[in-house]
Amino acid sequence: MESEPKKETEVAPALIAVHPDQSSVAVAVGPHLRVFDLLAGSAASLIDDSDAVPFHKDNIRAIRFGASGKLLVSAGDDKTVKVWSTQSWRCITTVSSEKRVTAVAVSNDGTFVCFADKFGLVWVVDLDPPLRDKKPAPLLSHYCSIITSLEFSPDGRFILSADRDFKIRVTNFPNKPLNGAHQIQSFCLGHTEFVSCLAFIQSQECPQGLLVSGSGDSTVRLWDITSGALLDTCEVAIKAGLLESNGKAEEHGHAVTDLCTIQDGLLVAVAIQSLQGIVLLNCNVSAQTLSLAKVVSVAGEAFVPTCLGSSSSTGKLWMVTGVSNLPGCNNPSLARVRVISGIDVKQEPVVLEDDNIPGREKLLETLQGTASVDDNVFLAAAEAVKAAMCNLLIKKQYPSENREYRKKSRNDRKLKG
Repeated sequence: MESEPKKETEVAPALIAVHPDQSSVAVAVGPHLRVFDLLAGSAASLIDDSDAVPFHKDNIRAIRFGASGKLLVSAGDDKTVKVWSTQSWRCITTVSSEKRVTAVAVSNDGTFVCFADKFGLVWVVDLDPPLRDKKPAPLLSHYCSIITSLEFSPDGRFILSADRDFKIRVTNFPNKPLNGAHQIQSFCLGHTEFVSCLAFIQSQECPQGLLVSGSGDSTVRLWDITSGALLDTCEVAIKAGLLESNGKAEEHGHAVTDLCTIQDGLLVAVAIQSLQGIVLLNCNVSAQTLSLAKVVSVAGEAFVPTCLGSSSSTGKLWMVTGVSNLPGCNNPSLARVRVISGIDVKQEPVVLEDDNIPGREKLLETLQGTASVDDNVFLAAAEAVKAAMCNLLIKKQYPSENREYRKKSRNDRKLKG
């Protein structure tokens, strides 16, 4: 009898989300969701009627505040999506997914939550009325390609979905989304590896926004979503000094892991595998170009960000690094939070010391699980996250014996038999 290849314990990167007015900050690592209320100066007490702790039973893969700040959404490998009220910190809706969840998005008016599963389906949930248990409706599909990111356009007209197969789909978000979204506006094609993250640049000159995307090909690209036209490409790994100009992106060592816009989109912060810090890009909306503004290094410790967050009301960039289930580590949910202040095209960014970040030690104890963290494990954590991303998103060439096993164990073959 043939035995199934040994399955390794999956690691998941630490995630961070910042409330639109920076009144609270959330961190997820492994199954743990931690929220610090900056207005109260203490940890938020999350309430879920299921009384289960942790609230998720497996790695959380996505957390997100809604545009108004009234909702926080968490979802992941336990096939559940939870919607939290940021006023009471109570879970107001739990949605069951057929597959593991990889990305979430909240409509600009807070009425709908969309989530993507590992098989390339995007689902939509109507939160009006906010019932305890909701059933999702299928919205659109990427046909068995893992969806890595979901984003609503600033005007709410489109929902964007990015996937492992290098593409970004721009879909018209219908008036009745529970009936499905069938009208595709455009495809943004040009990346040569998986698309890892999406964000929008807004300005008075371009109210519908310009799209920026990060990828495993070590680039950040600027797009017009109406036509799908590629406006500019920035080789961020080369700009950061991680690759020579003839460097091969196929090595997958310098994938863009996350990006977010700051200061109303004047700047784009970029996290790259192996970079102990972040890259700041300047977006010239009139010229429709991206250019290097600064490389901000985090000195004194091994800090390679796994996720970034910011609010529109401050010039602060929140960063987290960490991983769940790191082999050989006593802490199963490892996280470290840092903050960069003074992010402005005219200022010099400063990486704040722990005593100077909002919330100080209480915040660190809440979001990290401890105020002090052993620095030695974070390089290993960064390597584990890099390996996990490659395993998940980079298409594999299986040895012949593995291909035969996979053929014999396919669910559709079993059903036909």
